[in-house]
Amino acid sequence: MGVLSGVRIVEIAGIGPGPFCGMLLADMGAEVILVERAGKGGDMLDLGQHSIVNRGKRSIALDLKDPAAIAAVLQLIDSADGLIEGMRPGVMERLGLGPQVCLARNPKLVYGRMTGWGQEGPLSHTAGHDLNYIALSGALWFSGEAGMPPLAPPTLVGDLGGGALYLAMGLLAGILNARNTGAGQVVDAAIVDGSANLMNLLLSAHSAGQQPLERGRGLLDGPHWARTYVCADGHFISVQALEPQFNALLFSKLGLGDDADFKTPYDPRRWGPLRERLTTLFASQPRQHWVELLEGSDACFAPVLTPAEALEHPHMAARGIYSKTNGVLQAAPAPRFSASPNVAINPVPQRGEHSTEILRAAGLSEAAIAQLL
Repeated sequence: MGVLSGVRIVEIAGIGPGPFCGMLLADMGAEVILVERAGKGGDMLDLGQHSIVNRGKRSIALDLKDPAAIAAVLQLIDSADGLIEGMRPGVMERLGLGPQVCLARNPKLVYGRMTGWGQEGPLSHTAGHDLNYIALSGALWFSGEAGMPPLAPPTLVGDLGGGALYLAMGLLAGILNARNTGAGQVVDAAIVDGSANLMNLLLSAHSAGQQPLERGRGLLDGPHWARTYVCADGHFISVQALEPQFNALLFSKLGLGDDADFKTPYDPRRWGPLRERLTTLFASQPRQHWVELLEGSDACFAPVLTPAEALEHPHMAARGIYSKTNGVLQAAPAPRFSASPNVAINPVPQRGEHSTEILRAAGLSEAAIAQLL
């Protein structure tokens, strides 16, 4: 039994952060009922059985243009703790599934809305994607090299970090509040909001004078000891020896401990030339050489691995972080709980696989189920 056993979520199928939020909750034991579109799909973003974000959910397929299907979804919502939807503002209202309708039927419902721009504001009805949202919020600014166009890992900062995680936290906070007060509410989880909120640690460093609003000039993105470097075999390694004792150990292991140039690690005037020296040094040997020299020490080092390589790394393997489950490379649920183990990784459901049992449990007659399906 997961920590969220007994929590029921209705998720209106979408793409990106909404489904990822549903996966997080299902991984922790929540019952997540995924309402998918009837038919075979054909959408280029429909990943079918490869859609890891749908693992552990139960799927029902309905035509939401059919008033009877809308009525069936409302019956599911009657007994739900939370709802996840990622439509443009106004779409759920036009379907007859907006928050006013749903909260009138189920006053304890926490209605989670996942968008890029938010429910309100000049851009709220325009299209956009992960990169656009984090560009506007400021979260993209520090990504990449100075003087080059910013580039961030796809989806991680915006869709997932600033979107799905904030929606999950908002839903759970709302559900706790509803259980205490009896009153549900709407959670407006906008990626521009969440990704901007993620900036507060960097903004703290900026306020303290450690992180100028210029890429490559701050304590976290400028020094020679906080970089990735290419090795002789074309692979990459990372170092980020921030504290003095870790910094000293890194350079000692690299044979640079007695070099006067490396004894003033926090002087920005030296960072450029010392980056060049370390670039030459790390390029002189293959990645495995640096792994054998630095990994497992307090030099703050790690090789840059692909997910497939991470599957085989001793630390990752010991913790069971990656696996080939149901033929798909995927990461295990996180975080971990001492008294309530996470739910085992479950298969991705077929579209509509659980339609009949879900509708039957919701109280629909056999004739109504047959007509819907």
